[in-house]
Amino acid sequence: MEARTADADIRPRTNPARIWGFRHREKTVGIFCAFLLLRAFLCNRLPDTRSFPFRPFHPLHFPRRLPSTMPDRQDVINFAAGPSTLPTSVLETAAAGLLNYNNTGIGLAELSHRSPAFIQLTKNVVDAYRRLLSIPDTHEVLLMQGGGMGQFSAVLLNVLSAWRLANPTAQSATLDYVVTGSWSAKAASEAKRLTAGSIAKVNVAVDARAASADGKTFGAIPPTSEWKLTDDAAFVYYCDNETVNGVEFKPSFPYAALPANSKNLVADVSSNVLSRPIDVSRHALIVAGAQKNAGIAGLTLVIARKDLLVSTDDAFALGGIPVVPHMADYKRHADNESMYNTPPMFAIYVSGLVFEELERRGGVAEAERAAKEKSRIVYEAVEEGEREGVFEGKVQKDARSRMNVVWIIKGDGAEKRFLEGAETRGLKALKGHRSVGGIRASLYNGISVPQAETLAKYMREFIASERAARA
Repeated sequence: MEARTADADIRPRTNPARIWGFRHREKTVGIFCAFLLLRAFLCNRLPDTRSFPFRPFHPLHFPRRLPSTMPDRQDVINFAAGPSTLPTSVLETAAAGLLNYNNTGIGLAELSHRSPAFIQLTKNVVDAYRRLLSIPDTHEVLLMQGGGMGQFSAVLLNVLSAWRLANPTAQSATLDYVVTGSWSAKAASEAKRLTAGSIAKVNVAVDARAASADGKTFGAIPPTSEWKLTDDAAFVYYCDNETVNGVEFKPSFPYAALPANSKNLVADVSSNVLSRPIDVSRHALIVAGAQKNAGIAGLTLVIARKDLLVSTDDAFALGGIPVVPHMADYKRHADNESMYNTPPMFAIYVSGLVFEELERRGGVAEAERAAKEKSRIVYEAVEEGEREGVFEGKVQKDARSRMNVVWIIKGDGAEKRFLEGAETRGLKALKGHRSVGGIRASLYNGISVPQAETLAKYMREFIASERAARA
């Protein structure tokens, strides 16, 4: 046999298989790349730089469905009761900061909460909140966790501790609760549970269910002449806006109804905070979950009068009251500048962005003007539906919430038709709370006047279609 030369094993340089690498593993990679390019072509969509300005191109970022089936933010209006809609500009900035906060090269969620950058951020957030609500120096702002439900306990335990230190030999204490809806009813129920076996007792000064036709539902605020407030209560608790029931104190809580000796007024303003001014000086405590008008879930904003920042351990040592967990201790949080433990960093960041945006738009005064206009637009549509026998309002006019508009759709299957029609129009989260049913449109600061008009337009279209179907 003729000996093969070394050159005999060298394949031609023009061999396509060698040039393009379509051999075994290389062939698989080539086919996969071709598939991704075809997918990109069919989707006819580049990466969404509006929502994610920082995201680099990557073929796997293409949607699994065609764009025609994927609504964008401008295609929907979110009327959810909380967590609720936020300005798109806030979300875009927050998304960028999650990857690279303030050009540090570190994502916000990765920063140390003891770092100078984050300490400055929390200071800015507190300062902005003070400006927006005109919080006086007599009150401290705490950035806590646990939401409004967590404050059911914290409020009671801290104010009762301050009361105990001021009344070391007292044998009894009364806690007044003004119950105007589901939320304040839960607060009173939790207070009864927490004070069992202590010297404190809960007095439900008013239960608004008594003012309803069936004695079971919330839909009005009884006149203050019917309230049974205690002359020397340790505190008086109220919820400024009842999210579930759509009941709100208007134009504000009736301060004149308080007994002369009443010193500690406590307000939960979770669902209407920053939608109108509130007289902070009249309150011992003002608490708010951020996830409706002030940011996202995770942060609880507490405004506490400084004389309530007491040693809860010293108060407990006097006996007769419950011990206060450290995580609920206002003084401990104040002494540590809201960093007794790792705070909800991203939620604080988002709230700061919300505050900045609100200040740019004109502050609380502008938010109040817009809230009145939005609620007027929607309530007028509700009233039109009432006249036509299609809708039924659930709250007396003098107690109707500007934030949470609630009503009933009358007729068999009508509510389902209403919600299905709303969904096709991009009007989201209009179903009422599971405990009461019906319809609920939440008009928080993130909802614009034109968006409220869009809802009202659909409501009138639905009224007309129902009227025609019944003719």
